[in-house]
Amino acid sequence: MAHRLRLVALICLIVLVWAPASVVAQGTDETPTAPADAGAVEGATPGGSVSGSDGRVSVPTTALPGTAAPLSGESLMPVVPDMTVWEFLARRVEAALADPGTSNLALEQLRARVVDWRTRFLEAQTGNQTRIATLRSQLAALGAVPEEGVEEPAEIAARRRELAAQLQSLEAPVLAAEEAFRRADGLIREVDATLRERQADALMQLSPTPLNPANWPVAFAAMRDAVALLQTELQGAWANPIRREELSGNIPAILAYMAFAGVLLLRGRNWMERAQVALQGRVSAQGREVFALAVSLGQIVLPFLGVLALIAGLRASGLVGLGGQVIVDGLPLAGLTILTARWLGLQVFPARELGAAVLRLSDERRREGRFHSGALGIVLAVEGLRHSFLDSIELTETADAVLSFPLLLVTGLLLFRLGQIVRLHMTVVSTGEDAPDFSDRMLGFVGRLVILVGVGAPALAGIGYMAAGAALIYPTAYSLGVIGLLLILVKLVGDLFVWLKAGDETARESLIPILVNFSLVVVSLPVFALVWGMRTAELGEIWVRFLEGVTLGETRISPVDFLMFILVFVVGYTITRLLQGALRTSVLPKTKMDKGGQIAIVSGLGYAGVILAALIAFSTAGIDLSSLAIVAGALSVGIGFGLQTVVSNFVSGIILLFERPVAEGDWIEVGGVMGTVRKISVRSTIIQTFDRTDVIVPNADLISGQVTNWTRFNLTGRLIVKVGVAYGSDTRKVSRILYEIAEAQPMVVLNPPPSVFFRAFGADSLDFEIRMILRDVNFIMKVETDVNHMIAERFVEEGIEIPFAQRDIWLRNPEALFPLAGQGLTPGPVAREDVVDDTPDLQKSDKT
Repeated sequence: MAHRLRLVALICLIVLVWAPASVVAQGTDETPTAPADAGAVEGATPGGSVSGSDGRVSVPTTALPGTAAPLSGESLMPVVPDMTVWEFLARRVEAALADPGTSNLALEQLRARVVDWRTRFLEAQTGNQTRIATLRSQLAALGAVPEEGVEEPAEIAARRRELAAQLQSLEAPVLAAEEAFRRADGLIREVDATLRERQADALMQLSPTPLNPANWPVAFAAMRDAVALLQTELQGAWANPIRREELSGNIPAILAYMAFAGVLLLRGRNWMERAQVALQGRVSAQGREVFALAVSLGQIVLPFLGVLALIAGLRASGLVGLGGQVIVDGLPLAGLTILTARWLGLQVFPARELGAAVLRLSDERRREGRFHSGALGIVLAVEGLRHSFLDSIELTETADAVLSFPLLLVTGLLLFRLGQIVRLHMTVVSTGEDAPDFSDRMLGFVGRLVILVGVGAPALAGIGYMAAGAALIYPTAYSLGVIGLLLILVKLVGDLFVWLKAGDETARESLIPILVNFSLVVVSLPVFALVWGMRTAELGEIWVRFLEGVTLGETRISPVDFLMFILVFVVGYTITRLLQGALRTSVLPKTKMDKGGQIAIVSGLGYAGVILAALIAFSTAGIDLSSLAIVAGALSVGIGFGLQTVVSNFVSGIILLFERPVAEGDWIEVGGVMGTVRKISVRSTIIQTFDRTDVIVPNADLISGQVTNWTRFNLTGRLIVKVGVAYGSDTRKVSRILYEIAEAQPMVVLNPPPSVFFRAFGADSLDFEIRMILRDVNFIMKVETDVNHMIAERFVEEGIEIPFAQRDIWLRNPEALFPLAGQGLTPGPVAREDVVDDTPDLQKSDKT
């Protein structure tokens, strides 16, 4: 029997796969009338054209003059959707939107069809783009259309008309698809807006208050009827002899299912806790938290298998009726909710701390947090089962409000206490040594918000706004679970990196874990949106809008194009860096080119490679740069005013790399800064001074300012040492001594030889200069120091005096300037030549 069933299923699968393909391949000669339903799209084509099951139509074309006829099935026209069927569907959607009695389900179904058609129109817009671009380039090659009164050669005119006709025939379906795409997009927006308005109206609907005792009997009667319904179903199934026979035949399987479920539900959690404790003693301290979290997932898996076994046993009994089937179908989700809530409570509020804590709380508060988390999971599971079962039977609005209020009130109390516990974490962190970070402040805000919801939602429900209270409190509970899961994942990421870094706790605060945690938060945003009531279709619409990208000019840039651009650019950039490394280390060192030229070639190759990689990336991603000319023109104004200094430095950097007035390693002096050029970049040049500090000089200063390059092209340089001797010294002897000192220096070249010059009769001394050419100007300071030491030593040996300045003589011997100072007379402001010869004048000056 089983083999026959498999054979029949295989034959049906073959028929389902083969039949649509054969219909598309063979087509049909019948042209049906307008479809009675917008979903009946098969074969509805104007003019008897053949259409596929997706509503597309192939437009037949003839061979162009002077060209071979197209092959069978080949067409220069794109395959476009059937506009007749689309028009019928669009009008039906517009009528449904205009009718307030259209149900939400009907709007959702119509919206799904419109989304499908919009996808087809989007695909049709890109049809034959390559061919259209080729025709436009052909028309551009023929030149501009001649002005009025100017005749064009007949052959060129005929060719222009022929190409224009082809271009028009190819662009017509694209333009029609674009117009239909805009219409479909607008209809989708209208449907979404209508559904959002209905959802908002439903939230503001005032229902009978559950606090009115007059409404309680109705709720008790509804509950009694629901229990009676389940009892009646059970009694009817037991009274059925076929069901009893089925039950008796399945007793061994039912007992096996129930035993398996009981063992896993009662002992599965304890087994995983023991495995977790045993694992801690066998795993290193660094990876203990990671493995403990992985093993703890068994606390969900094993009991959930028990729930599935329980459901299988109930279904195998054959005693489950329609109402009971609704409850049984909701058991998997309810069980998963309870198990997940309990697991989250154990992880966020653990009994034993292993490494970094998710929340800083005392043992008592963590125990309370585990209890409230498990209780919240049970309440949410019961609410889910209640909602599923009571929706299957018709309840009055009053009965539904009264029956749902107790669970909503308990949920509010649990959320209120959990919010207080989360706020305690913020209090503990604030009293510690470290200041609260962003995540701690966010947790404090979440705790305050949960407390507010725990109080406000039951108050709204008590007034009568049951829909608003339920839409506020239950998403808050599920959001709190998502936040707890995020906290666990953040801790797991930190533990993983600490494990990989051999126990280094600082790895938790490194860049990569922070980026991973940020990505987790971004990925969780759609989950929060779904929890708070966003429809999956609306969330998918946001994703479609994101994939469509933005339009700049006539170019649409989508995230896929952006990712393709990044991928191609990274590949080009990597290849450029590899070529630079090969030139720098293997090719250029084997040439006779100096180091500055090698650096210039490597840098120029880098800039050219980056620009080329960017152009290739733009071309590969399909981004038309010509369409961005307007945007670039607008940005150029801002660049001209705001970035003119940056642009000037950039151009100066390019000039430095190619003209090479300054190269890396040169000893230069610019703007009062002297040092060695360490690096030349596009915007600035880094000069390392002789005290080992880096000075960043804009490249524009090196091009437009005065720069002294001490070591460009060669290292030789001239050193000038000035020295003065006292009047009366033998000048010939001084010159000979200075020449011997210069000639004795090992860094001084002998061709040309050093020179000694008697420069002037100074006010205080006879002035001499030593001029020497050094082999390496980098040693100029050392050579100057050695020369000065030798001058001082030789002058002392030869009895040659280096005089003081004459003013220093008077300052060192004040009695020579003021001979009457010892008699208590104070000199006045007189000339130096009157000091000795006109003493009475000093006395008169003192008296006055």
